[in-house]
Amino acid sequence: MQLRWSPEAADDLVRIVERIREDNPSVAERIATFIYQRVAALETFPNLGRPGRMEGTRELPLPPLPFVVVYRLRGEAVEIARVLHGAQRWP
Repeated sequence: MQLRWSPEAADDLVRIVERIREDNPSVAERIATFIYQRVAALETFPNLGRPGRMEGTRELPLPPLPFVVVYRLRGEAVEIARVLHGAQRWP
């Protein structure tokens, strides 16, 4: 499967990393790496996440981080739709 990041998901990740970088740059980079590694696992295991709250989506929790990756399976691609804080209202 091929990974595709939506513009919204890419923006979400940038905002998360920038917010953390203000306080601790090295932690921000580790978190970004962790998220990318977990998302990369979807290429091999696209059903790794749980069924999503919105029809047609799946959600990949990222413990111990408080974030959730929302994604869709689109043919031979995994489309990363959003990267949200678990406390955010979604949808």
